[in-house]
Amino acid sequence: MSPATHPRPSVVVVPVKPPAVGKSRLGDLPADQRRDLAEAFALDTVEVALHTEGVAAVLVVTDDFQLAARLRGAGCDVIPDGVADDLNATLVQAAAEVVRRWPGAVPVALCADLPGLVAHELRAVLEQVPATGSAFLRDRAGTGTTLYAADPDHFDPRFGQDSAAAHLAAGAVEIDVLAPSVRADVDNLADLNAALVAGVGPHTAAATGRG
Repeated sequence: MSPATHPRPSVVVVPVKPPAVGKSRLGDLPADQRRDLAEAFALDTVEVALHTEGVAAVLVVTDDFQLAARLRGAGCDVIPDGVADDLNATLVQAAAEVVRRWPGAVPVALCADLPGLVAHELRAVLEQVPATGSAFLRDRAGTGTTLYAADPDHFDPRFGQDSAAAHLAAGAVEIDVLAPSVRADVDNLADLNAALVAGVGPHTAAATGRG
Protein backbone atom coordinates (compact mmCIF):
# COMPACT_ATOMS: atom_id res chain seq x y z
CA MET A 1 0.00 0.00 0.00
CA SER A 2 1.15 3.56 -0.58
CA PRO A 3 2.22 5.75 2.34
CA ALA A 4 -0.48 7.70 4.13
CA THR A 5 -0.52 11.45 3.68
CA HIS A 6 -2.64 12.47 6.64
CA PRO A 7 -1.00 14.91 9.08
CA ARG A 8 -2.95 13.75 12.10
CA PRO A 9 -1.05 12.56 15.16
CA SER A 10 -1.58 9.10 16.62
CA VAL A 11 -2.64 8.25 20.14
CA VAL A 12 -1.44 4.75 20.98
CA VAL A 13 -3.90 2.75 23.09
CA VAL A 14 -2.33 -0.08 25.08
CA PRO A 15 -4.59 -2.50 26.99
CA VAL A 16 -2.76 -4.12 29.89
CA LYS A 17 -4.15 -6.98 31.96
CA PRO A 18 -3.19 -6.83 35.63
CA PRO A 19 0.28 -8.45 35.60
CA ALA A 20 -0.82 -10.95 38.25
CA VAL A 21 -3.13 -12.60 35.68
CA GLY A 22 -1.27 -11.79 32.47
CA LYS A 23 0.98 -14.03 30.36
CA SER A 24 -0.66 -17.28 31.45
CA ARG A 25 0.98 -19.08 28.51
CA LEU A 26 4.35 -18.54 30.15
CA GLY A 27 3.07 -21.27 32.39
CA ASP A 28 6.39 -23.02 32.97
CA LEU A 29 7.67 -19.99 34.87
CA PRO A 30 6.88 -19.22 38.53
CA ALA A 31 3.88 -16.95 39.05
CA ASP A 32 5.96 -14.06 40.39
CA GLN A 33 8.27 -14.19 37.38
CA ARG A 34 5.32 -14.21 34.97
CA ARG A 35 3.94 -11.18 36.80
CA ASP A 36 7.28 -9.36 36.60
CA LEU A 37 7.64 -10.16 32.92
CA ALA A 38 4.13 -9.00 32.05
CA GLU A 39 4.80 -5.68 33.76
CA ALA A 40 8.21 -5.35 32.12
CA PHE A 41 6.78 -6.03 28.64
CA ALA A 42 4.19 -3.30 29.14
CA LEU A 43 6.70 -0.77 30.45
CA ASP A 44 9.12 -1.36 27.58
CA THR A 45 6.29 -1.16 25.03
CA VAL A 46 4.80 2.10 26.27
CA GLU A 47 8.12 3.85 26.84
CA VAL A 48 9.13 3.27 23.22
CA ALA A 49 5.70 4.35 21.98
CA LEU A 50 5.96 7.56 24.03
CA HIS A 51 9.19 8.44 22.26
CA THR A 52 8.03 7.59 18.74
CA GLU A 53 7.72 10.48 16.32
CA GLY A 54 4.10 11.13 15.38
CA VAL A 55 2.70 9.76 18.65
CA ALA A 56 0.92 12.51 20.55
CA ALA A 57 0.18 10.40 23.64
CA VAL A 58 -0.08 6.88 24.99
CA LEU A 59 -3.33 5.88 26.68
CA VAL A 60 -3.07 2.74 28.79
CA VAL A 61 -6.16 0.81 29.89
CA THR A 62 -5.59 -1.21 33.05
CA ASP A 63 -7.20 -2.10 36.37
CA ASP A 64 -3.87 -2.60 38.15
CA PHE A 65 -3.45 0.50 40.32
CA GLN A 66 0.22 -0.10 41.09
CA LEU A 67 1.12 -0.52 37.44
CA ALA A 68 -1.06 2.48 36.60
CA ALA A 69 1.04 4.63 38.94
CA ARG A 70 4.27 3.49 37.25
CA LEU A 71 2.82 4.14 33.82
CA ARG A 72 1.68 7.63 34.77
CA GLY A 73 5.17 8.24 36.09
CA ALA A 74 6.54 7.23 32.70
CA GLY A 75 4.31 9.81 30.99
CA CYS A 76 1.27 7.77 29.97
CA ASP A 77 -2.35 8.67 30.42
CA VAL A 78 -4.16 5.83 32.18
CA ILE A 79 -7.84 4.89 32.45
CA PRO A 80 -9.51 1.90 34.13
CA ASP A 81 -10.86 -0.98 32.07
CA GLY A 82 -14.62 -0.70 32.08
CA VAL A 83 -15.19 -3.95 30.14
CA ALA A 84 -12.29 -6.15 31.25
CA ASP A 85 -13.79 -9.37 29.85
CA ASP A 86 -13.98 -8.07 26.27
CA LEU A 87 -10.78 -6.72 24.72
CA ASN A 88 -12.46 -5.30 21.64
CA ALA A 89 -15.08 -3.47 23.68
CA THR A 90 -12.28 -2.16 25.89
CA LEU A 91 -10.51 -0.76 22.85
CA VAL A 92 -13.67 0.84 21.46
CA GLN A 93 -14.24 2.53 24.80
CA ALA A 94 -10.64 3.73 24.84
CA ALA A 95 -10.93 5.05 21.28
CA ALA A 96 -13.92 7.13 22.38
CA GLU A 97 -11.73 8.55 25.14
CA VAL A 98 -9.07 9.39 22.55
CA VAL A 99 -11.66 11.36 20.59
CA ARG A 100 -12.67 13.23 23.74
CA ARG A 101 -9.14 14.05 24.95
CA TRP A 102 -7.29 14.43 21.65
CA PRO A 103 -9.72 15.63 18.97
CA GLY A 104 -8.44 14.86 15.49
CA ALA A 105 -5.97 12.17 16.58
CA VAL A 106 -5.99 8.64 15.18
CA PRO A 107 -6.52 5.92 17.81
CA VAL A 108 -4.02 3.08 17.43
CA ALA A 109 -4.44 -0.13 19.42
CA LEU A 110 -1.08 -1.71 20.23
CA CYS A 111 -0.36 -4.96 22.06
CA ALA A 112 1.34 -4.56 25.45
CA ASP A 113 3.75 -7.45 24.99
CA LEU A 114 6.29 -6.04 22.54
CA PRO A 115 9.43 -5.92 24.71
CA GLY A 116 11.77 -5.43 21.75
CA LEU A 117 9.77 -2.57 20.19
CA VAL A 118 11.89 -0.12 18.18
CA ALA A 119 10.67 3.46 17.74
CA HIS A 120 11.60 3.94 14.09
CA GLU A 121 9.86 0.68 13.16
CA LEU A 122 6.69 1.72 14.97
CA ARG A 123 6.88 5.06 13.19
CA ALA A 124 7.21 3.25 9.84
CA VAL A 125 4.04 1.31 10.58
CA LEU A 126 2.11 4.40 11.67
CA GLU A 127 3.12 6.19 8.48
CA GLN A 128 1.24 3.51 6.53
CA VAL A 129 -2.06 4.06 8.33
CA PRO A 130 -4.56 5.48 5.80
CA ALA A 131 -6.28 8.79 6.38
CA THR A 132 -9.67 7.08 6.46
CA GLY A 133 -10.78 3.53 7.13
CA SER A 134 -8.82 1.00 9.16
CA ALA A 135 -5.53 -0.90 8.98
CA PHE A 136 -3.73 -3.64 10.88
CA LEU A 137 -0.35 -5.34 11.24
CA ARG A 138 0.00 -9.12 11.46
CA ASP A 139 2.01 -10.66 14.24
CA ARG A 140 5.12 -12.73 13.55
CA ALA A 141 3.10 -15.97 13.54
CA GLY A 142 0.94 -14.58 10.74
CA THR A 143 -2.50 -15.24 12.21
CA GLY A 144 -2.73 -12.63 14.95
CA THR A 145 -2.58 -8.85 15.12
CA THR A 146 -0.24 -6.60 17.06
CA LEU A 147 -1.48 -3.19 15.85
CA TYR A 148 -4.84 -1.91 14.66
CA ALA A 149 -5.60 1.68 13.70
CA ALA A 150 -8.64 3.46 12.34
CA ASP A 151 -10.20 6.86 12.18
CA PRO A 152 -12.88 7.17 14.90
CA ASP A 153 -15.74 6.55 12.45
CA HIS A 154 -14.31 3.17 11.45
CA PHE A 155 -12.73 1.93 14.68
CA ASP A 156 -13.91 -1.67 14.92
CA PRO A 157 -11.12 -3.97 16.19
CA ARG A 158 -11.40 -7.75 15.87
CA PHE A 159 -8.73 -9.05 18.24
CA GLY A 160 -9.03 -12.69 19.21
CA GLN A 161 -8.42 -16.02 17.50
CA ASP A 162 -7.32 -15.58 13.86
CA SER A 163 -7.62 -11.82 14.22
CA ALA A 164 -5.64 -11.08 11.07
CA ALA A 165 -8.25 -12.86 8.94
CA ALA A 166 -11.03 -11.21 10.93
CA HIS A 167 -9.59 -7.74 10.34
CA LEU A 168 -9.24 -8.44 6.63
CA ALA A 169 -12.81 -9.71 6.44
CA ALA A 170 -13.99 -6.54 8.17
CA GLY A 171 -12.36 -4.40 5.49
CA ALA A 172 -9.17 -3.33 7.24
CA VAL A 173 -6.12 -2.76 5.05
CA GLU A 174 -3.09 -4.88 5.86
CA ILE A 175 0.07 -2.88 6.52
CA ASP A 176 3.03 -4.36 4.71
CA VAL A 177 6.25 -2.84 5.99
CA LEU A 178 9.47 -4.21 7.42
CA ALA A 179 8.96 -3.78 11.15
CA PRO A 180 9.89 -7.03 12.93
CA SER A 181 9.87 -5.53 16.41
CA VAL A 182 6.25 -4.38 16.01
CA ARG A 183 5.21 -7.91 15.02
CA ALA A 184 7.11 -9.71 17.79
CA ASP A 185 4.57 -10.12 20.57
CA VAL A 186 5.45 -12.53 23.36
CA ASP A 187 2.86 -15.20 24.06
CA ASN A 188 5.02 -18.13 25.15
CA LEU A 189 8.54 -19.13 26.11
CA ALA A 190 9.63 -19.59 22.49
CA ASP A 191 8.53 -16.03 21.75
CA LEU A 192 10.40 -14.79 24.81
CA ASN A 193 13.59 -16.55 23.76
CA ALA A 194 13.32 -15.08 20.27
CA ALA A 195 12.79 -11.60 21.72
CA LEU A 196 15.83 -11.94 23.96
CA VAL A 197 17.96 -12.92 20.97
CA ALA A 198 16.70 -9.96 18.93
CA GLY A 199 17.06 -7.54 21.82
CA VAL A 200 14.64 -6.23 24.44
CA GLY A 201 14.10 -3.08 26.44
CA PRO A 202 15.64 -2.36 29.84
CA HIS A 203 12.67 -3.50 31.94
CA THR A 204 12.48 -6.91 30.26
CA ALA A 205 16.25 -7.25 30.36
CA ALA A 206 16.18 -6.64 34.11
CA ALA A 207 13.25 -9.02 34.65
CA THR A 208 15.12 -11.81 32.86
CA GLY A 209 18.39 -11.14 34.66
CA ARG A 210 20.05 -9.62 31.63
CA GLY A 211 19.88 -5.98 32.69
